[in-house]
Amino acid sequence: MKNEIKNLLDAEDEQLKKLQEIVKKTIAEEQLILTNLLHPPTDILTKGQVISDKVANFGGSWAFIISFFIVLLIWIAYNSIAVTNFIFDPYPFILMNLILSCIAALQAPIIMMSQNRQEEKDRKRSENDYLINLKSELEIRALNQKIDLLLEEQIKVLFDSQEKQLGILKNIEQKMK
Repeated sequence: MKNEIKNLLDAEDEQLKKLQEIVKKTIAEEQLILTNLLHPPTDILTKGQVISDKVANFGGSWAFIISFFIVLLIWIAYNSIAVTNFIFDPYPFILMNLILSCIAALQAPIIMMSQNRQEEKDRKRSENDYLINLKSELEIRALNQKIDLLLEEQIKVLFDSQEKQLGILKNIEQKMK
């Protein structure tokens, strides 16, 4: 009887050791992922990148569109109504077209620089999503290993108990004969 109890306790200890090994292995695999997720690399922006972000934010806003429209209306109204001595851009508004072209030519590459930075942020975000998915997969794998281990141990205990029951039944059968 003492041997059976000792064997059961040893089996439970062995099972706990296997579970602890699985947990240690999982923690070791997840450590890099957790470090990367908790402490993402910080972006160091140059002045040009900061300016391009601000220009892109302003250039794509309603404030820019409305203020630009108001400036154009004032430009056209002044050059249409003003006395001929004070007109600086007569009717075909060639100077206004030149300024608009220059603004568009300068604003487009600045906005593209900002979009490239946004793409880089999106790529980093998708890498973090991938790491989170990988972490989840590792946790699921560890859980599956734990369940497999528990099932294996339960089956082993069931076979042992069935073997003992068969032995008891054989003893009862022999005593009855």
